[in-house]
Amino acid sequence: PYADDLEDSVYTQEKHFSIDIDIIGNAEKIQDDDESKNLNQLAFRISDPNIANKGEESPFIPASYSTNLPLHRQQPPQHRLISLDVFRGLTVVLMILVDDVGGILPAINHSPWNGLTLADYVMPFFLFIVGVSLGLTYKRVSCRVTATRKAILRALKLLILGIFLQGGFFHGLNNLTYGMDIQQMRLMGILQRIAIAYLVAALCEIWLKGDDHVTSQLALLRKYQFQLLAASVLTVIYIFLLYGLYVPTWQYQIPDATSSSAPKTFSVSSFLVKLSFKVKCGVRGDTGPACNVVGMIDRKILGIQHLYRKPVFERTKQCSINSPDYGPLPSDAPAWCQAPFEPEGLLRFAYSFFPHPLKCLYEDNTLSFCTDSSVMAMVTCLVGLHYGHIIVHFKDHADRIRLWLIPSSAFLVLGLALDIFGMHINKALYTFSYMCVTAGAAGFLFAGIYLLVDIYGYRRMTLVLEWMGKHALVIYILAACNIIPIVIQGFYWKQPPNNIVKINIDGGFSSQKSYVGGVFRNQVGDCLLGFVMTVGKSEVFQTEARAIHTRDFLLCGKKSSNRLKWKVIMSF
Repeated sequence: PYADDLEDSVYTQEKHFSIDIDIIGNAEKIQDDDESKNLNQLAFRISDPNIANKGEESPFIPASYSTNLPLHRQQPPQHRLISLDVFRGLTVVLMILVDDVGGILPAINHSPWNGLTLADYVMPFFLFIVGVSLGLTYKRVSCRVTATRKAILRALKLLILGIFLQGGFFHGLNNLTYGMDIQQMRLMGILQRIAIAYLVAALCEIWLKGDDHVTSQLALLRKYQFQLLAASVLTVIYIFLLYGLYVPTWQYQIPDATSSSAPKTFSVSSFLVKLSFKVKCGVRGDTGPACNVVGMIDRKILGIQHLYRKPVFERTKQCSINSPDYGPLPSDAPAWCQAPFEPEGLLRFAYSFFPHPLKCLYEDNTLSFCTDSSVMAMVTCLVGLHYGHIIVHFKDHADRIRLWLIPSSAFLVLGLALDIFGMHINKALYTFSYMCVTAGAAGFLFAGIYLLVDIYGYRRMTLVLEWMGKHALVIYILAACNIIPIVIQGFYWKQPPNNIVKINIDGGFSSQKSYVGGVFRNQVGDCLLGFVMTVGKSEVFQTEARAIHTRDFLLCGKKSSNRLKWKVIMSF
């Protein structure tokens, strides 16, 4: 803060001078000899530790600023919140774990519909972290218009990146083709939902913030009362529409893969034979997979061809004989089992931010207001924003933890109570009870990490998580979106199937007598862990390999006759 006053009182040149002998010590650039002499004396006095450390007054610098003045103009040190990076890194690890192992261990995979599993915490944790970060980023806003423009630009970048990546499905897994049919491409996804929630929370932080000085918890609530009001309005109207909107009967079509007219390359629009299904609804307040409002809105606005084609409800007992895993359809499977469903949803609610709400046109030509599950995702982001406000306005560690644990406990109790009384915890619909439980869990986990890392200083054991948290987006793109497997898959032996991502376990590479000691697990395989070791015909190489890896085991799962069987293969 003293640098600005010093600049105003001493340096009136066209260029800003740094307080450094190498710069202002050159008197030839200054026409006025007296000014040159004074500036050189000033530089000498500041750079001399015997003078600076004594706190002596300078005729050029106010007394309050002359003590321990640094050589260079510096901003006050910014202390990074390490616990937030660790929390973000832990969430990245959790995401990779459930993506890679969830197919083998359904217990940690996303819940087929109602309920809560380990994988269901990933998205709300990310949204919570985004909210906390926004509270720290926008604690001081010099120009609201500029800040708004930057927030919109960041959100657009995330949105476009999410559409481009397509959740990792923009590249063929069984061939080396690249591309996506824009008539069928998925419009929403993980990054898209985060972008929408980020934008809404950022706009709230920029525009809906009071000028009150925060000295207590009540003053904190008063300063951000309009943000709390926005979150409350979003929640109330979402619940009202979720249980109050009428869902009519609807139908959809899927290609008949068993038809002789079906081409080898999958493309919905290219199939000549399609199977039609009619789902009877005509109800209000249904939160099941078939007749919920969230699915209806996505079908009407996005179009059923742009929705996610492998929804979680395909693992329910009604749709899979291997439930809670994917499997063949039961003989009495309902019509909705093969319907697309968008778990991330599209933001189509405008009550709190626009003068006129968006509307949806139904089959009976009636109009109704639109909502979607992303509304509650925005509320999760606003909850994280409140936790960030506590960091900004309360410096005592005990106060921070206390003010975090109070709402976290309330959220957990409220969410569990709502689940007991009928508002089930459901990630696909992002119900209010789901938002409460996951936000409460995020608050408790964040407080625990803050206690261990930022208060007690246990950083060595969390260095990897901290690094992953600082590079979360890059890791998501490379790992979760299969960029690394796709790059590796591009290098093969004679034929594209002969690559280390998709390898023939039974015989190695078909064109070589190879010995396989392991295999990379990808998203279409069933391998639990793997380590690739291909031994060629060279006896010297085989001998060296045996000396290093005397016993390598590959544990690989294979699905057969509707259940998972395990095979242990010993190499060498």
